[in-house]
Amino acid sequence: MSLWVFGYGSLLWKTGFTPVEQRRAVLRDYHRSFCMLSIHHRGTVAEPGLVLALDAVPGAICTGVAFRAADAEADAVLAMLRERELISSAYVEHELTLETAEGPLQSLAYVIDPVHEQYVQLDLETQAHMIARAVGGMGPNPDYLFNTAALLDQMGIADPDMVWLSTRVRALIGQD
Repeated sequence: MSLWVFGYGSLLWKTGFTPVEQRRAVLRDYHRSFCMLSIHHRGTVAEPGLVLALDAVPGAICTGVAFRAADAEADAVLAMLRERELISSAYVEHELTLETAEGPLQSLAYVIDPVHEQYVQLDLETQAHMIARAVGGMGPNPDYLFNTAALLDQMGIADPDMVWLSTRVRALIGQD
């Protein structure tokens, strides 16, 4: 069975592997949300940033991309993804059904654990201020936001919160 992975945030622009196939995909009953405190990659314990996670919300829709790993590389890709995405137990690995133009597809997805201490629900203004000032092991938090927002825009995937956050963070850091 092929390994498919759902990209909705940084996996869109930093897959960490070369996909042999990709499909635009929709995941129902989840939305893309800056609901995970980043204390490793885009922030620190003292100054946490925010990263995107799939948050379960009945009726929500998240559009992203399903990436297929080469069968010969599937084990290595899975190991790499687990090392990267499961750095803490805030993400839970799930196999979920995506909708694609070619039909339903079973895919791996990283979903936030809503009872984990890194799970937060913050208003957009608070998110913007946290993202604007945070820096972690993989770089500044604003870069994560801008890269994701730019790719969603290039793909024609509407996400009004990402547009608002990008504009606000640019203003906060003096890039407007």
